[in-house]
Amino acid sequence: MPVKPRLLITRKLTDAVLARAARDYDVMINAEDRVFGSAELIAKCQEFDAVLPCHSEHFSADVISALPKRLKIIANHSVGVDHVDLAAAKDAGVVVTNTPDVLSDATAEIAMLCMLGAARRGAEGDAMIRAGKWDFWSPAFMVGRQVTGKRFGVLGMGRVGQVAAERARGFGMTVHYHNRKPVPEHLAKGAVFHDTVEGLFGNSDVLSLHCPATKDTTGIINKDTLTMLPDRAILVNTARGNLVNEDDLVAALESGKLFAAGLDVFRDEPGGNPRISALKNVFLLPHIGSATEETRDAMGYRALDNLDAYFKGRDPGDRVA
Repeated sequence: MPVKPRLLITRKLTDAVLARAARDYDVMINAEDRVFGSAELIAKCQEFDAVLPCHSEHFSADVISALPKRLKIIANHSVGVDHVDLAAAKDAGVVVTNTPDVLSDATAEIAMLCMLGAARRGAEGDAMIRAGKWDFWSPAFMVGRQVTGKRFGVLGMGRVGQVAAERARGFGMTVHYHNRKPVPEHLAKGAVFHDTVEGLFGNSDVLSLHCPATKDTTGIINKDTLTMLPDRAILVNTARGNLVNEDDLVAALESGKLFAAGLDVFRDEPGGNPRISALKNVFLLPHIGSATEETRDAMGYRALDNLDAYFKGRDPGDRVA
């Protein structure tokens, strides 16, 4: 019987995914389901041919340089790969894959939840009832913003951005977007392309972030770009926390420049930002954009598909390095 490749799985995945992995690989699982720091990650990887991490594990250039020669593939359980130094991996001859497509619907659903929660003051209302403080009603009580007929701005018209745009159309919203280049019309579906960030932001009553985290997009939401938005706009972020300068976001929310924000991601995770959490006009979630049973299974299977292809001598379909 052929020897199975040794696979390190850094976090607890779904039972179905773990069962398939155990069938095809010699697997070690992080039973405590905790984040490995750099030193521990290096140590854990030493006896393995492959690693299947999540975005919580960071493969910096230093970590990659310390990986054993036998480890030849990092099959991520995520679509974002900003936690992996791709250039270092390429130089080291380590293949890197991700899991695109399968989480687009789930993440777009969370974007809609964040938009509606922010626009209709969902967190504030929920907290009021739970605290037993709902003792008043009038036509002026808990008035929010209606999204129907408003302009939905998409920063990053990739897979998730396209699905979010489609969901926004269900609310009668007109879609505007900025991308590195226009997407084909059969994908844009009438969405208005803006070739500058300023053009998009000026036409976004709701701005939803769906771009990857890169050196060019880090901090793209800041005091200067926030002024480009219409007064009382709503910001939605289900992409990556480091797209936003959180100090500048707090200032915009406190001043009333922004009506509200709906956030699923933060610069510091887990934990978030206490200054943001203290604001009433923010709807908050703990990075659960892809957290559905169906999507978690699909992400795990996609990562395993990439591993299967590699160990059968084929180029993985989702290779990014």
